[in-house]
Amino acid sequence: MRPMDTNTHILVVDDDRDIRTLLAEYLDSNGLRTLTATNGSEMRRVLEESRVDLIVLDLTLPGEDGLTLCRNLRATSSVPVIMLTARGEPLDRILGLEMGADDYLAKPFEPRELFARIRSVLRRTQALPPNMAQPDVAAMRFAGWTLDLTARHLVNRDGVVVALSGAEFRLLKVFLDHPNRVLNRDQLLELTQGRESDPFDRSVDIQISRLRQKLGDDARTPTIIKTVRNEGYVLATTVTTEGAGRSA
Repeated sequence: MRPMDTNTHILVVDDDRDIRTLLAEYLDSNGLRTLTATNGSEMRRVLEESRVDLIVLDLTLPGEDGLTLCRNLRATSSVPVIMLTARGEPLDRILGLEMGADDYLAKPFEPRELFARIRSVLRRTQALPPNMAQPDVAAMRFAGWTLDLTARHLVNRDGVVVALSGAEFRLLKVFLDHPNRVLNRDQLLELTQGRESDPFDRSVDIQISRLRQKLGDDARTPTIIKTVRNEGYVLATTVTTEGAGRSA
């Protein structure tokens, strides 16, 4: 694989010294700059002192576990997170996505696979797909909400900022680009992640559930992102753009 930009900073949070050392050496040898932490306190200290482009976060940490740290991180930051989970525990992976992780990888794993996941997440996070690139649009308004395309966060009617994970931002942007159009899981995965769906992949459903929570959209009777039975989901509201003066 081609080395990445050495200005890319990865934070590995794992209480296993051997894993931290192995990953730091491998990622550094492939052009990344790697920082390490053993627990939540050290993770927060590193984030305060250094720029971090992506966090590799172990689920089973002593004290505050990875799920708690990811959930708290999502309240204030959109930095991408790849969760490391135990093999054979699909519930852990689902919970990780629900807490705002962008991807997950089961232990044990090959460092090369993690490196590939890092490349993929950073590529999705740092560069919008062509169908989402609208440099002349600064914000999109819908149902009393504003999606700030520069800061990549939501703002409600009262001006309160709601942080979004990278995956949540991409998914909401796709809906806003296609208002009042039913999109199925295959289309949503292709537009947000550039990959085909797996029959057992429920990541889209989880991200939609998280978006509904942040939008205050009742999951039982949603009015913004509606479920169309046996077809997919639809953003059932008008969308206007700010900056270019266009309406969608």
